[in-house]
Amino acid sequence: MWIRKRRAGTRLRTGRGAPPYGYGVTDDASLIRRDTPEPARDGRPQAEPPDPTSGGPDAAPATSVPLTAPREGTPRPVETAAELADVVARMASGSGPVAVDAERASGYRYTQRAYLVQLRRAGAGTVLIDPLPLDDLRTLDDALADSEWVLHAASQDLACLAEIGMKPRRLFDTELAARLAGFERVGLAALTEQLLGYSLEKHHSAADWSTRPLPESWLTYAALDVELLTDLRDHLAAELDRQGKSAWAAEEFAALVASADRPPRVRPDPWRRTSGIHRVRGARAQSRVRALWYARDSVAARRDSAPGRVLPDSAIVAAAEQDPKDERTLLAIPGFGGRSVRRLARVWLDALDEARSLPDDALPVNQPVDGPPPPHRWAERDPVAAARLTRCRAVVIATAEEHTLPPENLISPDYIRRLAWSPPEDITAQTVADTLRGFGARNWQTELLATRLAEALPDPTA
Repeated sequence: MWIRKRRAGTRLRTGRGAPPYGYGVTDDASLIRRDTPEPARDGRPQAEPPDPTSGGPDAAPATSVPLTAPREGTPRPVETAAELADVVARMASGSGPVAVDAERASGYRYTQRAYLVQLRRAGAGTVLIDPLPLDDLRTLDDALADSEWVLHAASQDLACLAEIGMKPRRLFDTELAARLAGFERVGLAALTEQLLGYSLEKHHSAADWSTRPLPESWLTYAALDVELLTDLRDHLAAELDRQGKSAWAAEEFAALVASADRPPRVRPDPWRRTSGIHRVRGARAQSRVRALWYARDSVAARRDSAPGRVLPDSAIVAAAEQDPKDERTLLAIPGFGGRSVRRLARVWLDALDEARSLPDDALPVNQPVDGPPPPHRWAERDPVAAARLTRCRAVVIATAEEHTLPPENLISPDYIRRLAWSPPEDITAQTVADTLRGFGARNWQTELLATRLAEALPDPTA
């Protein structure tokens, strides 16, 4: 998969193996050529980004400059109220957008809190903040209230930033901007290399950021995440403007701001998302999955540890299938042999005993689904709706191709499934637009799609 630059704009092309619309998008290759290198804001020369048309779609960049240290050096994390006050003053006196990033300990901790916050602004430099010893960062948030925040993949960081008192009023998401502009590789390192000519190391991206003290190499990595973010923002903003997509991006960014401090949606029966649960047959066995899942969740919350580090999903499924009744049998099941898991043997056995003692009317039952069934069941349950979905998906894919952006960013696959499963009684461009907006679609999306979808929804053979 690759991108080529044409006179009409950056062309996103999907090659073999591309997932169909509705099943996710690739993040593998964002290749775009700049005809002449531009200097960075600090005057440093930039390497010529590679030409994606030479050497094939998977060709490595011909030249790039490794970026191994921040231009002013790696700052020490701010840890006291006095240091934070100094940072607030510096950031308030800076100019232009502020680059913002946060590091969490996903996969290590139960919560998704921020363990490090990075900022960079012209005239203020780069700042690293350790939020753990500080009450919150509301004073910093106030200082940046009138500034545009630049984040990469903002939806991943907004919740943990809001938790410590930081919420943007305006933002620019470089990952989302790259998707709208038609890039196929939208990771920070890939975009920085292709657009700015600098390569970033990403080997600490999955680190346990709750570690204290943080190693120097990790701090350098964190500082580099915001080093070129505003430069990247300027390049992407220019490309969006060239393609006539700036208004689209503005709507998307405004929606992110509106949802920044919105509590996460609570999923009903979260235990049903246990990996491998499809192998567990029968309500009684599923009750054992449920009991073990909630027992594990309680331990994980108490320890502030990722649930999978307390007990893997595979062990829960295996125990639910085998229903061990004593410690010896339990510990023989793969996943229960570790020392920390063995210490909790009584917890797991109590959970299984509880599930075993449930009356039949307390066993799990399939809850009614809010929305249409999985698409692979449509042909059997409602062939007419399945045909509608096929026609609607074709409209989305064709429209996305015309405007050089991924179908999933043109419109949520879930919105199209809901529309196709239960279209408005009176199908017009207006009723389709109203229906999509009711699901959460933006105005720019309905303007591109409503008329075409209204034409595709009716059965052409009727």
